[in-house]
Amino acid sequence: MRGLLQFGSVFFSLAIQAPQLRPEAASSIAEGVDHLYFVLTFITLFFTIAIFSTIFVFMVKYRRRADNEIPVETEENLPLELAWTILPTLICAGLFLWASSLYFENSRPPSASTEIFVIGKQWMWHIQHPEGLREINELHVPVGVPVELTMTSEDVIHDFYIPAFRVKKDVVPGRYTSLWFQATKVGTYHLFCAQYCGADHAEMLGWVYVMSPADYETWLSSGTPSQTMVQIGEKTFNKLGCASCHVSEGSGRGPSLVGLYGKEEELKTGEKRLVDEAFIRQAILNPNSVALKNYPPIMPTFRGQVDEEQVLQLMAYVKSLGSEERDSNGK
Repeated sequence: MRGLLQFGSVFFSLAIQAPQLRPEAASSIAEGVDHLYFVLTFITLFFTIAIFSTIFVFMVKYRRRADNEIPVETEENLPLELAWTILPTLICAGLFLWASSLYFENSRPPSASTEIFVIGKQWMWHIQHPEGLREINELHVPVGVPVELTMTSEDVIHDFYIPAFRVKKDVVPGRYTSLWFQATKVGTYHLFCAQYCGADHAEMLGWVYVMSPADYETWLSSGTPSQTMVQIGEKTFNKLGCASCHVSEGSGRGPSLVGLYGKEEELKTGEKRLVDEAFIRQAILNPNSVALKNYPPIMPTFRGQVDEEQVLQLMAYVKSLGSEERDSNGK
C-alpha cells in the first residue's frame, strides 16, 4: 500500500508539472478540474493494471495441468468480499461529491458578474458587451473579474469552449444558456466551437484576450463610440411601439416592465413563471404562450421583425428597468 501511495504521488506530481499533457490553467476552476481529472486517471490506471495483472497471474498459476485434474473447492472469504464491495463504493462516492462540488461551483455565477452576450452562427461567434462594443471571434475580458456569458444560436447547436478555462457549454437555438468564468492570468487563449455545426465547423475559432483591469478599461474606451445595449434596446422598444402598452405607471394594456425582471408572475393557465431571460425572449417571439393572468392576450408576436441580437438588446433594457426598481428599494 505504501508503494502504491508513493507511485500515486509521483504520477500526480508529474501530471501536474507536464504542460504538454494539458492546456495552461488560466481560470479559477481550472486547477480543480485538472486535479479531479488526474486523480480519475490514476485510479483508472491502477485498477486496470491490478485487475489484468491478477487475471494473468491466475491464468498461469491455476491453469489446468491434466485432463482429470479436479480443482480445489473454493472457500468463502467474507472480509475480502466486503473489501472489494465497500472500497470501490467509497471511492465512487468520494469522486461523486468532489465532481458535484466543482459542478455547482461552476454553475452559479457570482451576483457581481460582468454579463456579456454571445450569439453563435455558422460559422462565427458574435459577441456584444453591455457598453455596446461588438466583437467577432474575439472576446476581451478583465483578469480577476467574474464574467457571465448569456448565449444563444441563430441556426444550429454550437458549443462555446475555452480549454484554458476548462469551461464549455452548448449554445442552443431558441433558448438561452449561460456560462461563467473568472480568468486568473493575463494572456491570449484559444476559443473553439466543440459541437459539429456544419461544413466549416473547423473554422469556427476565436481568441480570448485576458487583460489587466486598467488595460481593459482602456480597450473599452478606445473602441468605436457606440450606444450601450440598454440604450439600443430602449430605442428598439420605442420603435416597435412597445411603450404604448407597457406604460411605466402600470396604466397601459400590458404590464409595466419596471421591476418586472426577477419576479414571479402568474399566467392565465395558473402557472407561475420567473421573469428571466428565457421568459422575456418567449414573450417577444411567442407572447400568447406566456399571457399574464390580469391582462388580455393582445400582444403581437415580433418573430421575423427582430433578430437574436435585437432580442438580447431588448432583454438588456428590460433587465435595466428591473435593476432600477430594486435599487430604489435598496435591494
